[in-house]
Amino acid sequence: MKTHNNFDEQFEFAGKAKTWSLAAIAIGVVVIALGFLTGQVERTFANLLLMAYYTTCVSLAGAFFCAIQYVTQSGWSASILRVPHAFIKIIPIPAIILVIVIIAGLSFTHTIVNEEGHEVVAPYLYKIWAQHDITKEGSEAYDHLIAGKAGFLNEPFFLVRVIGFLLAYILLSRLFVKYSANEDELGGMLNYEKSFKLACVFLVIFGFTIPVFAFDVIMSLEAHWFSTMFGWYNFAAMWVTGLATMTLIIIYLRSQGYMQWVTQDHLHNFGQFMFGFSVFWTYLWFAQFLLTWYANIPEETAYFFKRWEPEFKPWFWFSIVINFLTPLLVLMARDSKRSTSILKAACIILIIGHWFDYFQMIMPGTVGPASEWFTAVLWIEVGTFIGFAGLFAFLIFTALSKFKALAPKNHPFLPESLHHHI
Repeated sequence: MKTHNNFDEQFEFAGKAKTWSLAAIAIGVVVIALGFLTGQVERTFANLLLMAYYTTCVSLAGAFFCAIQYVTQSGWSASILRVPHAFIKIIPIPAIILVIVIIAGLSFTHTIVNEEGHEVVAPYLYKIWAQHDITKEGSEAYDHLIAGKAGFLNEPFFLVRVIGFLLAYILLSRLFVKYSANEDELGGMLNYEKSFKLACVFLVIFGFTIPVFAFDVIMSLEAHWFSTMFGWYNFAAMWVTGLATMTLIIIYLRSQGYMQWVTQDHLHNFGQFMFGFSVFWTYLWFAQFLLTWYANIPEETAYFFKRWEPEFKPWFWFSIVINFLTPLLVLMARDSKRSTSILKAACIILIIGHWFDYFQMIMPGTVGPASEWFTAVLWIEVGTFIGFAGLFAFLIFTALSKFKALAPKNHPFLPESLHHHI
């Protein structure tokens, strides 16, 4: 057990945590392989896209967290910055997986029957806008709505945008880690001032591009439909899930004797953030739903009509219940936010809940309805989730073990963080 004032402590990733994370990765690999081998190719691709996007977004939440703390010059979070720094260090891995899944999903094709009843060749992902000859007048696959969007929705420009956004996030966010490491070595205010300026630039770029990133990767799966709120709705899900994951990791580290300077006051702040932004997510969920219903435009209401089919409707309502009522009822009270066990349970529920949120965004527009609602989530979904959860845990704890210390000991606001009280 380390003492609370030992700022040179280094995390050691070994034992059961390492074994379980590697076992989870193995389960995921086996399930994904079985998904392809048993002929459920489209469903496997959809699950790979879901989890690659999910883990990429959670990793990006660490970069956004750091940027927010620097640009607001917050002191309470200084002592826990190594956790979001670890998120930043692993962004390239889920990002590369996401790009590979997208390219593979666009490259491998199969024959489907389109809405007009014609047999057409389509990729396993983005089949609505990436079908062969879909913008060619006179072909059986021709779609005048997609043809009108072809200047934006075409494979080269699509891939350039997705890869370009991810590269920008990776290159900029890694500077937060670099400046913090320099700060530990050299002291002074120079690197903190660099981090502040970097945060201002990062937030402008991130704020303008993250909605487009969501439009590309997720919303374009159903390219006939669009919502200008969709990007911020995705951002809210990303942010809540990222906060829940960071909180869960900090709780785990404390239980293992690390970061003993983190108090219930710090965890209380995370509980407040999760509660507040869960309400914000619900506002965006409801506003998007209400405006679509009120406008009564067929090509917009079709999106929700799919999710009201019997095979998806239970999961549709389950998503809003678990992601809104749980934080509302569990985290509203002050005592709940200051209870480690309650906070840990809320984090786990939100992580699973927003998996269902992404599930609702992706599955109806890719694999479509299953035979029954309870067959929409089966071994492929569960196994892929376990595999990516194991990979994420392995990468995060490995990144944490690479830091020379778990506290940024020369951060100018570290004393304020150590004496944080609310």
